[in-house]
Amino acid sequence: MATVAAPAAGPALRPPGSFISRLKSVTVMTRRNLVHIAREPLQLSDVTIQPVLFTVLFIYIFGGAIHLPGGSYKDYVVAGLLVFNIASASMGTAVGLSADIATGVIDRFRTLPMWRSAVLAGRSVTDLLTSMLCALIVGVTGLAVGWRSGAPAVSIAAAFGLALAFGFALSWAFACLGLVSKGPESAQSTALLFVFPLLFVSNALVPTQGMPSWMADFANWNPFSAMASAVRDLLHNPNPAATIRAWPMEHPVAASVGWTVALLVVFAPLAAHLFRKRTTG
Repeated sequence: MATVAAPAAGPALRPPGSFISRLKSVTVMTRRNLVHIAREPLQLSDVTIQPVLFTVLFIYIFGGAIHLPGGSYKDYVVAGLLVFNIASASMGTAVGLSADIATGVIDRFRTLPMWRSAVLAGRSVTDLLTSMLCALIVGVTGLAVGWRSGAPAVSIAAAFGLALAFGFALSWAFACLGLVSKGPESAQSTALLFVFPLLFVSNALVPTQGMPSWMADFANWNPFSAMASAVRDLLHNPNPAATIRAWPMEHPVAASVGWTVALLVVFAPLAAHLFRKRTTG
C-alpha cells in the first residue's frame, strides 16, 4: 500500500496575539496610511501649509497689535502655535478612521490574520509621524520670522516632545469621535466644534489676563493653556501666565503631563472598545 509523504513543514506562524505579530500588524497599517498620503500629498496640507500660514499671519497681523510685557509677541506665540497646529493635525485621526469604516475597508481587514486593534494603533502612529513633521515646520517657520529660544537643547527637545506626546494622546480621543461618527464629514465638523473653542479660549494665542474673569478662569484650567505654558517655560520664552494663581499655571509641566496621561488612560481603552463594537457583526 503506497504511503503519502507528509507535506514539508513551512515556517512556523506566530499566533496573532503575540507581541511580534501585533508589532508587525501595526507596522503594516502604518505603512498603508503613509502610502495613502504619498499618493495624495494634499492630505498633509494641515501639517505643512497651515503651520506656515498661521505662524506668518498671527505674528504679522496680531504681533503689532498685542503688547506683551517682558518680551515680544513672536517669542510668545510660537509655543501656542505649536500646540495649536499639533492639535489640529490630531483631528485627522477622526476623519481617517471614519472614512475607513464608511468605505468598508475595515471589513476587509477583519478577514486577515492580524491584530484587530492594529488599525487604531497604526492610525495613531501615522498621526504622530505627521505631527512630528508639523512641529518641525512650526519651529523652522518661527526661526525664519525671528523667533528665538534661550533654552538649552535638552529643554527645547523636551518642549517639542511634550507637545507631541499631548498630540498623540489627543489622537486617541479623536479616534473615539471617528468611531461614533456617521461619516468623515461629521467627524471633522464635530472635532472642529470641540477643539477650536478650547484653543481660542486659552493662552495659546493671547494672554488670559485680558479676558473676562469667568472666561479667564476657564482658560487657566484649559489643558491647551497648560500645554502652551509648559512649552513656553521649557523654551525659556515669555510666559505671562506664570503670575496667575491657578495650579495649572503655577505647575504647567506637571499639569501637561497629567492631562496627557489622563487622555491616554481614558481614551485608548475606550477607542479599542468602540472599535470592537463598531466592527463586530
